Amino acid sequence: MKKLLTTFLLLAFSAAAGAQTTACLEHFANKTAPEFTRPALQKKTICLCFEAFALMHSGVSLTPLWVAEKLTRESLIRARSVQREDNFHAEETLPPEDRAELLDYARSGFDRGHLAPAADMPTQAAQHESFSLANIVPQQRQNNQILWAAIEGATRHMTNLRSELYVMTGPIFEGEKIERLNGRVFIPTHIYKAVYDPAKKEGAAWISPNTAENTFEVVSIAELEKRININLFPGIPAEVKEKIALLPEPRMRKRQRNP
Repeated sequence: MKKLLTTFLLLAFSAAAGAQTTACLEHFANKTAPEFTRPALQKKTICLCFEAFALMHSGVSLTPLWVAEKLTRESLIRARSVQREDNFHAEETLPPEDRAELLDYARSGFDRGHLAPAADMPTQAAQHESFSLANIVPQQRQNNQILWAAIEGATRHMTNLRSELYVMTGPIFEGEKIERLNGRVFIPTHIYKAVYDPAKKEGAAWISPNTAENTFEVVSIAELEKRININLFPGIPAEVKEKIALLPEPRMRKRQRNP
């Protein structure tokens, strides 16, 4: 009920206004949510506020368009003691016609890829929320389990070194025709993770094709924002966004985790 109430409060302010409510402000750098620079992306969008992250969900793609986290050294210490309990579930606060269902992913060959990782969640309740399909995109299995796991690990390592980071993660849909799971859920062509250090006032982003090749590039926040038509970090000076901070190298190793 609390999350549902928060959702309606967010809607009252509209996606374009940045979903400005007290409950969600802590997830955003400068306490300002992302803004669409391409109005068409706003169609059928709803901002959802969870304990440890916030997201903008699209009823067109049936995926999030961005997911915001504030990571701290202390929150990650708490997260280490939270036992993982896989409990993927449809997001019942969303209209049935605008949300993904477990059936969409069944036997699809794609992982249910977290955008706000379960391993970041500082409480059991927050981890349960991370398994909402509103926080999930169809992700190529090898990419999810090897490269993306390494990028998530690199983000946590960077947080431990720097004490605090703001993180934005989301899908990229490029090309004239986007493939869909079950004829419904858009399959990203790429996935991004952008990080911003408020103390050093610097940031950058990883972008990875949603394929088995396990390749990635590091770009400026400005380049990423132009590519996805979303201002992920409003209020951050343009000259800061144009520079590329040094990001940790993702350490890939063979691993298996539940899709």
